[in-house]
Amino acid sequence: MYINGERVSAASGDTFEVTNPATGEVIGRVPDGAASDATAAIDAAADAATAWAGTPPFARADLLHTAWQLMLDRADDLAGLMTTEQGKPLRASKAEVIYGADFLRWFAEEARRIEGAWLTSGRADQRFLQTHAPVGVVAAITPWNYPISMLTRKMGPALAAGCTMVLKPAEATPLCAQAVIDVFEDAGFPPGVVNLVTTGDPKPVGDVFTGDPRVRKLTFTGSTAVGRVLAGKAASNLQRVSVELGGHAPFIVFPDADPVHAAKGAAALKFLNSGQACISPNRLYVHDSAQQAFIDTIVPRVEKISVGVGTTDGVKVGPLINEAAVAKVEAQVEDARAKGAAVPVGGRRVTDGDLAAGHFYAPTILNNVTDDMAIYREETFGPVAPVITYDDVDTVIEAANDTNYGLAAYVYTSDLKTAMRAVEGLKFGIIGVNDVNPTSATVPFGGMNDSGLGREGGHEGLAEYLETKVAGFAL
Repeated sequence: MYINGERVSAASGDTFEVTNPATGEVIGRVPDGAASDATAAIDAAADAATAWAGTPPFARADLLHTAWQLMLDRADDLAGLMTTEQGKPLRASKAEVIYGADFLRWFAEEARRIEGAWLTSGRADQRFLQTHAPVGVVAAITPWNYPISMLTRKMGPALAAGCTMVLKPAEATPLCAQAVIDVFEDAGFPPGVVNLVTTGDPKPVGDVFTGDPRVRKLTFTGSTAVGRVLAGKAASNLQRVSVELGGHAPFIVFPDADPVHAAKGAAALKFLNSGQACISPNRLYVHDSAQQAFIDTIVPRVEKISVGVGTTDGVKVGPLINEAAVAKVEAQVEDARAKGAAVPVGGRRVTDGDLAAGHFYAPTILNNVTDDMAIYREETFGPVAPVITYDDVDTVIEAANDTNYGLAAYVYTSDLKTAMRAVEGLKFGIIGVNDVNPTSATVPFGGMNDSGLGREGGHEGLAEYLETKVAGFAL
């Protein structure tokens, strides 16, 4: 672990294994931290908070910029580690490292733009000064599916704002987190500003994060169920909370869209990271006039997707993170098949040759999916694309909104009016219009309803870590 600028073991001396999901091989051991380790990390962050908050924004920006450059310099090594630990193909890992580094550059620049304002009053002899201050110690809990970029998406704005941090990465991917800490240490961040606690049992650490009054903000990316629990506990401490949770993204192909173009976009997006992304499309609504062309395009493209170990050239889909993930995908596909869905491609585990020891599932298309199937209602987090045929354009937005989630949605249309009405009607925080990658460090990322609270990225991302102060001056 990394506490107060030093590499430390867990107080208990315990460790836990880290495995490669493609092979089952043990690739490392890391400290198995507990509540006392989390408290020690908060001690360090609290002790460093005043000095870091008082560090000029330009100096904080310079350190973040150095970290950005170091991440780029180490991109190949970081990508190789991610592929080994998380499983995604090497090319996708490299893209994530670059994306993750972008947050450091963006928020290095935003640090220089933390501005206040002079405000007028109803009294002639009074003026107001509005300023911003860091919220204080931040506890961050990050997921395994994007083990580097989800760290930097939180670290960038928090550190730019002048907050100190305690990080708890997913138990499946702590090695990536350690490598990110190496970057920040080598960039010259002072002791205590960034701290890392690894653990195989996140609950005791989470209880410390939400129960220690010195932690003024909790930021979490993960499942809706866990996010609800953490937000509820944080409420008793009146902690600020940002939670980016699950999704159940609709992908709507309107009748005026080019179905071939839409199918190519769906194939490119759905199987990214083996479908293990909260913005992955989970319900593909295709108008009945376009359904055959869509299926005729997407099926052969999916058939050609190579599945395997991410370090192998040409592999596009790697393993799922663990056996439970494979079992969930398998159960949803079998439920849909039993209720009448067609499976023109995929629909099975992949256990060929050397892949038998890993957690692989074939890229799958389900056709004729109906609303009584589990996959229609539940997030899949796997390489399965369920195609739903519709015939009423006036009700497809209502169908797309028929979920408790509200993170991402996608629309394919050639008509500006249709696009605008869809954007206004869809109850989702992120909407791609003929665009399968509507994200960037420069824009806010987050959802509505059960998909979370708050935003990461963009100008809004920095505001999440700042308090507003007002001073009244009598003249």
